[in-house]
Amino acid sequence: MKAIMVMYDSLRRDLLESYGCNWTITPNFKRLAEKSVQFDNCYVGSMPCMPARRELHTGRINFFHRSWGPMEPYDDSMPEQLKNGGIYTHLISDHQHYWEDGGCTYHNRYSSWEISRGQEGDLWKADLSYKYEANTVFKNKEVMLTYPPYKNMMMHDGINRRCMDKEDKTSQAVTFKNGLEFIRTNHEEDNWFLQIETFDPHEPFYSLKEDKALYPHTFSGDAASESDWPPYAPVAEDEDTVSHVRFEYAALLSKCDRYLGKVLDLMDRYNLWEDTMLIVNTDHGFLLGEHGWWGKTSMPIYQEIAHIPFYIYDPRRKECAGIRRKAIVQTIDLAPTLLEFFGLKIPEDMEGKPLCSVMDSDESVREYAVFGYHGSQVNVTDGRYIYMHAAENLDEPVFEYTLMPTHMRSMFQPAEFKDMELAGPFSFTKNCKVMKIRKKDNMGDTTSFGSLLFDLKEDPDQIQTISDEAVRNKMKGYIREYMEKNDAPNELYTRLGLKKEKENDKPS
Repeated sequence: MKAIMVMYDSLRRDLLESYGCNWTITPNFKRLAEKSVQFDNCYVGSMPCMPARRELHTGRINFFHRSWGPMEPYDDSMPEQLKNGGIYTHLISDHQHYWEDGGCTYHNRYSSWEISRGQEGDLWKADLSYKYEANTVFKNKEVMLTYPPYKNMMMHDGINRRCMDKEDKTSQAVTFKNGLEFIRTNHEEDNWFLQIETFDPHEPFYSLKEDKALYPHTFSGDAASESDWPPYAPVAEDEDTVSHVRFEYAALLSKCDRYLGKVLDLMDRYNLWEDTMLIVNTDHGFLLGEHGWWGKTSMPIYQEIAHIPFYIYDPRRKECAGIRRKAIVQTIDLAPTLLEFFGLKIPEDMEGKPLCSVMDSDESVREYAVFGYHGSQVNVTDGRYIYMHAAENLDEPVFEYTLMPTHMRSMFQPAEFKDMELAGPFSFTKNCKVMKIRKKDNMGDTTSFGSLLFDLKEDPDQIQTISDEAVRNKMKGYIREYMEKNDAPNELYTRLGLKKEKENDKPS
């Protein structure tokens, strides 16, 4: 048996044809849906990029204990479990966060790996003569490509783009070229797992003129600017600019669709549908002006971010082709699903479930999905309601629990260890105590928005919050229940104002 995972970053569910969008050009996602099981209620878990990938490996939620960071020594890694069980695993990616301090332990869990460079200000090419000028102006208002936190990334991105001026030089094209080569070389072999992972359609929405031509429109902004890199901030731009950026995203989305089609073509050519599982997934979505926001991490995790596309083709279930399933599933289900497919034991610490029963009969594997950022609102949905629960005791600090103290692009600094303690062990740390370090960064901290409750049936666009104490208490009960299952830190119950049902003497 074989398996291929095609993974995207920031892929919007509601902008794909197979999920009902009528203006983007994504025929290969539709073609995929006709061959596979399409999941209508897949939700994120730990946010954003690397926390999502950690749960892809481990099959468990990690945002109660840790922010963005590497794999931990006690983590069960699905690719490593496969490798140790005799399945060859290969990662091909242009997702530059894998090669930074906060992601540096993921790729070596595979049997082998390849990278392609150049995405989002990747520290790749060097041109000391290049001068970055952040002077983009639309209608006398400074907007995109002037966002101060992005200055260094934008400078390097400008250098990199000079080296990706042709289709075959772009990061996604190189990534898929290498992935297709692996399939051509190994399609007659058995027992392998291939992960083709592209950073696209993550911002910046860089595409070439052929893909831009799919979405003709007029734009009154600065024609010399790409205008394709929205900040994680409230929308300050006019409607003309917002519309233009959405078209830029759509152009990159259609490029993703084209390269997905190349994988499907090889599935056809080599008849891999007989023995090869195909998974197509993403980590989260992205706001393109909805709710008055760009991006993610700076605002509540609205549906455009949380509710993600997900497809599985299982060669043991050809009769499920074209079926849609409504049961709630999450990223944590991927690891156990792949381990089950290859006949390997699922580790006890995995919280996700194999999705066999969902594919077969839409049998539920969970009543609700919990998701969020470390130290922020804790979100839960049962498919009908979404509740975003904010901290009620802000004086209670947030801590990182880790044996791998790195941030996204840097190691923890000595000052952060000043009051470090040992805590645990937790149920999943293999009897290891871990460092307890007070959280310093505020990535994804949406506490200031307060607690929010939405009725998705009556208000799918999440325009108006509702007040229903019975529903609110039920959803808070789900959060508390999952925290206990996940062995969340004791102080988090105090911070969130949730009473722990089962007290223990474990250090907080």
